[in-house]
Amino acid sequence: MSDACCNPSSSSSSIAVERRTVLSRRVRLLVAATITYNVIEAVVAITAGTIASSTALIGFGLDSVIEVASAAAVAWQFSGADPEARERAALRVIALSFFALAAYVTFESVRSLVSGEVAEHSTVGIVLAAVSLLVMPVLSAAQRRAGRELGSASAVADSKQTLICTYLSGVLLLGLVLNSLFGWSWADPVVALVIAAVAVKEGREAWRGDHCC
Repeated sequence: MSDACCNPSSSSSSIAVERRTVLSRRVRLLVAATITYNVIEAVVAITAGTIASSTALIGFGLDSVIEVASAAAVAWQFSGADPEARERAALRVIALSFFALAAYVTFESVRSLVSGEVAEHSTVGIVLAAVSLLVMPVLSAAQRRAGRELGSASAVADSKQTLICTYLSGVLLLGLVLNSLFGWSWADPVVALVIAAVAVKEGREAWRGDHCC
């Protein structure tokens, strides 16, 4: 069975104008909430990561910056009179954001592993990862539902960007805890490489517009 989101034109025609207005407004509100949270998350994660020399934590913070760019692209799309006309451009921005994150995190992870750089304990990082693990799934699920009903690939792609933050929060939390409890400094760059791999996968899907299918 094909997903209605894979065929935006047929999906759009089946939704009443009033319902589309409600859904578009909901997407804008969720995007605003995502941007606000991720700006705070980025500042805290990058600062804490720099202090602790944690590649994974810095990568997590940069992912938050990219989530802001992704959400801003969707906000721009839905600020116009015809959001569907801007969808492809929004998807391109989201995809390039993923690729930029993957490139940076891969470089820093390899450098950290080769140099033997040791990440220090970060209580702030552990708390931040735990909070994000609770907040991100809620925002992602709400936006994904609205995006699918609207037939918007970019809204769904952005919701997956937010969902990635949930996965990354989990692996980041695991890496930070392992490093803190057992001194496994290698866990930090390995976790960062997981972040990079997920980013590449999602970037490819966003570029192709496959997120709805």
